[in-house]
Amino acid sequence: MLIEHRLDELRDGLDGRHAARWRRLREQCDWYRTQTPPTEHPSASITYLGPAAANLALAYRMTGNPGYRDEAARWISAAIGLPHWGKAHMPDHDLDAGWLLHGLSLASTWLGDDFALADELRAKLELQGSRLYEFAVESEGSWWSSSYWQNHNWICYTGLAAAGYALGKTEWTERAKTNFATVIDLLPADGSDMEGVVYWRYGVPWLATYLDLLQDQEGLDWWDRCRFLANTFSYRLQQCAPGFEENIDHGDCHDRRSGHSVSLYYKLASAYRIGEAQWLGDLVADRFFWREAYASGVKPGVMPEAYLELLWYDESVRPVSPVESAPLSAYFPDLGLVTARTGWDDDATMVSFKAAPGGGHQAWETSHRLDIERGWDTLSAGHHHPDAGSFVLTSRGAFLAVDEGYSNRKRAGDHNLILVDGQGFADEDRYHVYKGAPYERQARMVDVLAADGVAHATAQIAAMYPAELEITRLDRTLVFTPAGRLVLLDRCAAQSPRDWTFLLHADWPIEYGEDIVLRSGSAQAWVRLHTPLTVEPAVTEVEANPTSSTPSLRLTRTMHTLRATAERRTTATMLTTIEPTSALRPAPASARRLDLVRGFGIAFDGETVLLADDDGVIEGEGFSEKAKAVIESARGRITL
Repeated sequence: MLIEHRLDELRDGLDGRHAARWRRLREQCDWYRTQTPPTEHPSASITYLGPAAANLALAYRMTGNPGYRDEAARWISAAIGLPHWGKAHMPDHDLDAGWLLHGLSLASTWLGDDFALADELRAKLELQGSRLYEFAVESEGSWWSSSYWQNHNWICYTGLAAAGYALGKTEWTERAKTNFATVIDLLPADGSDMEGVVYWRYGVPWLATYLDLLQDQEGLDWWDRCRFLANTFSYRLQQCAPGFEENIDHGDCHDRRSGHSVSLYYKLASAYRIGEAQWLGDLVADRFFWREAYASGVKPGVMPEAYLELLWYDESVRPVSPVESAPLSAYFPDLGLVTARTGWDDDATMVSFKAAPGGGHQAWETSHRLDIERGWDTLSAGHHHPDAGSFVLTSRGAFLAVDEGYSNRKRAGDHNLILVDGQGFADEDRYHVYKGAPYERQARMVDVLAADGVAHATAQIAAMYPAELEITRLDRTLVFTPAGRLVLLDRCAAQSPRDWTFLLHADWPIEYGEDIVLRSGSAQAWVRLHTPLTVEPAVTEVEANPTSSTPSLRLTRTMHTLRATAERRTTATMLTTIEPTSALRPAPASARRLDLVRGFGIAFDGETVLLADDDGVIEGEGFSEKAKAVIESARGRITL
């Protein structure tokens, strides 16, 4: 599988065009030689056993070195000796089984019938594949078997397909093919991923792996059919923090460094001729790889992908720097995700702002239709946070307005959002906040402008809050200027007086004085509240267990929180500015509110932002304009 027609080409290039990736593979195999595979199932995940077998088997197939085959036997023997794959959560029926079926099926094929453990390995694959297949059939309509938009589905069905091809089990491969035919047609065409960047790098490689298997084994080319994969690199690129190394952490993110997959970048570059993906793969391999390898919270992590880096690299794709070609602003409508940046360099400023229903628009619409028609439960958007209307701001290599990262009990109050009478979204404070939610509970992003490093968008999020609060309006408009300043306009209304609390979270303690100051590393930002609010500091603690396969694992995070409240009002308007600058040589704050007859205005040094009233009018002394927004800067005038 995957290499038969390329064996000679790969071997010929090991000391030439493939030398860098061959070095990665052999170093990974050297590392396995120093480790001891388990003889009893550990409490933690055993997913790493699958790629260990694949790496060692490929090294043997490339070189004929019997040492690699012997080392593969040591790791494969450990996997065969475990009576179940997976211990703490769904043994034999979830991620551990998917990972091991895939990796060991490749190893079985590559090591051949004369491998000493060939018969035992095939028997184990048949046993574990039967267990996974039977679970998929019996659980259809619930959990991963029919959860088309998330990583458990992709991993388990790819593992089942690989085992099916290795063993000639057509019922397994046909079931996987039927599943993926649905998956690739239902994933959003804009390439955005509701699970966030960290689960993008964990799950999306399995979509590529399946399409690769399908093409290799059945000659079916589904790459063009899968518009999600065709466009998902753009999504991933626009979720790179300036400098490319760190990632914006919407959704469940173990950390800000677990976002890169060199192998997937190379595969997307090859399949869709994306020079920027080739460039980023090379950059990560050359500069960021080892930092991610030791800092990443995702297991088994980037190191075991060595065999895929070799198989998926296509030297014919010319690297293209995104600095030369990629837009500074982007909009992904399915996820309601708007991004803008002043540049791609380390010192640039960037915002990422989002608002969509649970899972994104396509998953929300389709899952509700399927669940009604078939009595199923298909959405499984547990990694999508209650964060519609929230934003992340980074500047000069530091995060200023931050997201919570990973959480098990998800709350809107852990994001840069609005609380109403101290409450967040309806049915929150649980892992899957969108499970069982009515169809009408949808957030939307409207009035979007995303071009040339400028952004304007309005998140309409009133429907996300409990009905008993009787909220009739909760709209947040965000503007990102060419200089990287933020203007936030929150317009709120309810049938009864409420407390409306604006939240802003930071990694480091917030300073309160004549101006509110955010500081982190070499960056800081001036925060000004241009409407009367009661301000108080708070500390927000978040804790999570990111994997059910390792119950003892805990991630904790402390955020420092600004709480600014408009008290007991049926309507409230909050106008806020955030001006990033250098913490080492800060420029003074310049934001001031303009006195308009109609609408809202902010003047900065060199920039002006004007926002319309509800009738779409901006009016001041000597002028009146029908427009949603006007942004003026040295670059000129932008009207929306």
